[in-house]
Amino acid sequence: MLISTYFVKTNMRFERKDAMEIQPYLFFDGRCEEAVEFYRKNLGAQVIALLRWKDCPDTPPPGTIPPGSENKIMHASIRIGDTGILASDGQCQGKSSFQGFGLSLTVPDEAAADRTFAALGDGGQVQMPLAKTFFSPRFGMVADKFGVSWMVYVAP
Repeated sequence: MLISTYFVKTNMRFERKDAMEIQPYLFFDGRCEEAVEFYRKNLGAQVIALLRWKDCPDTPPPGTIPPGSENKIMHASIRIGDTGILASDGQCQGKSSFQGFGLSLTVPDEAAADRTFAALGDGGQVQMPLAKTFFSPRFGMVADKFGVSWMVYVAP
């Protein structure tokens, strides 16, 4: 099936209608609420939705969640800037693994890059120090304390 798209000129911006959207869905394996708060505090994330397993109108099938996980996050939606990110506690086994991808965060200037990189790196691990590159006045890579890889970038 083809998805029809068209553009509408609005205030000198082009908006796409009927377009698909890709949103990362991160599974924090029991630390979702902590992660949402971390991103709210350090990146200004807005919490759009936060649903706990205990709030599910239907009883989850046996084996869906470990016993004692009723207060864990079944589904969360946050917005960082213009981007939506979905998250969950997943299976709550404490073994989250964020490998093979990274989230790229474009910030407005070098001061914002410095602040953001330091905040994301608090308790995490610097993968590439924040520095001037041939393609950006500031670029660096850091894995936050949850293991999510971030690329902090200032557009030239």
